[in-house]
Amino acid sequence: MFTSLKVRISIALIVFLGAIVFLLPSFVENVPSPWNKYLPKEKIHLGLDLQGGMHLVLEVDTEKALESMLERQSENLRESLMDNKVRFRNLETVKGPMISMELTDPAARPMLETILREEYLDLEIASSRTRDSGQLIKIKFLDKRAMEMHRLTVEHSLETIRNRVDQFGITEPEIVPQGDNRIMVQLPGIKDPERAKNLIGKTALLEFKLVDDEHSLEEALRGNIPEGSVIAYGWHGDRVTGQRGSVPYLLKSRALLTGASLETARVQISDRFGEPTVSLTFNPQGATDFDRITAENVRRRLAIVLDGIVHSAPVIQERISGGQAQISGNFTLEEARDLAIVLRAGALPAPVNILEERTVGPSLGSDSIKQGIMATIIGSLLVIFFMIFYYRLSGTIADSALIMNIILVLGVLAAFRATLTLPGIAGLLLTVGMAVDANVLIFERIKEELRTGKTIRLAIDTGFKRAFITILDTHITGIVSAAFLIMFGTGPVKGFAVTLIIGLLASIFTAYFVTRVLFDYSTSKFNIKKLSI
Repeated sequence: MFTSLKVRISIALIVFLGAIVFLLPSFVENVPSPWNKYLPKEKIHLGLDLQGGMHLVLEVDTEKALESMLERQSENLRESLMDNKVRFRNLETVKGPMISMELTDPAARPMLETILREEYLDLEIASSRTRDSGQLIKIKFLDKRAMEMHRLTVEHSLETIRNRVDQFGITEPEIVPQGDNRIMVQLPGIKDPERAKNLIGKTALLEFKLVDDEHSLEEALRGNIPEGSVIAYGWHGDRVTGQRGSVPYLLKSRALLTGASLETARVQISDRFGEPTVSLTFNPQGATDFDRITAENVRRRLAIVLDGIVHSAPVIQERISGGQAQISGNFTLEEARDLAIVLRAGALPAPVNILEERTVGPSLGSDSIKQGIMATIIGSLLVIFFMIFYYRLSGTIADSALIMNIILVLGVLAAFRATLTLPGIAGLLLTVGMAVDANVLIFERIKEELRTGKTIRLAIDTGFKRAFITILDTHITGIVSAAFLIMFGTGPVKGFAVTLIIGLLASIFTAYFVTRVLFDYSTSKFNIKKLSI
């Protein structure tokens, strides 16, 4: 295959030129404008350790997610018990998390068990205790279901954070799980760390709740909060002074609609005051629910609550069809954009806490780049000089293939938008050694064949054939090892392994194919009588 020398030279040149084309944007700032239409625009992406940025380790509060889920189940269970005329009192969620309730008639216990068995397959009775006023019962999630919810909460959180970061516009972030309930986030090149932290950590739980106008807010603030209601606070801004004050609201605890019904959110500028607002569009089911909610509650106030904070509580003047709503709250344009991002990406299923935070400055990153490049250059030059000194003209051919190998690795990294890290530079340097090792094997085989009295052409042909199996074996072993590093390693280890795999594949091509082309071209073009090796 590829016996024609011209075909093999063409293949080598095409691969080499292709790598250079992909590398141009990384090394040439001002490319002639006619070329911009045809040349790739992607540069080699640098990792956190090279260009600076932010490193976060987040802990997902999975227990809080279970509490929220159980709270919703308790509301549904309350309605089911009332529909089935089961008499109870003091139904509430308690630590555990569990639902605590008291059956006033112990004879109703079989009906409760039937309801749980038929309608609430995830719940079971954890304990029960009979007392004078009735039977105290505690209900919890099944252990298997609770473990599954823990896992799904972390997976959902990771996906939501990834969506937010992607919309934020950060190139090549790394977001991976760590342990049972932790997530590692690396944001290379981030310019505003505080804004990124707020964007990632915002729970973004959007709820629509009715304002409780039937009871006194003053009495509730004194501690007499009616059952089924909660106190929440919002912010009121004075347009003249610009000062903001806290405003209390008495809301119905049950959310009529949540952010799960959202289709999209976008920033708009208010016609009345010229202030940024966030316009919401509901999905078909959400639009139907919003239409029903507004139709049933005309002349009542509907509060828009985000992460427990009331942003507005307008009066429903009429039925609202079309599935549109709006959040206003004296936002800056940047705040409105970030709010739209987190709403589009979806709410986090549970709060996240920052356990570890490190910021790598660009100066540290530039020092790492300089030291890494210097190490690669010095290592490569030492190898190049050794090969020329020991193998003479054949060493020069090997060095040409070695330089092509480095260019190929960098070109592939740019073409596939891979991220180059400091461990990746170490992988590149190791590749240089592996590539030279392959050439040493080939040259020693050729020298053995020459000692037996074979001609130069025959010695080269036999030497390459006999060395090929050994080269392939060692390189495949390295690729398999690096593949395991990718499967089980973390960020820096993966960066090393990815670069190493690309380098080993490039080494097989350059050490065997390109070096052979150069040998065949030299011996056929210049009619060499004695091989310099």
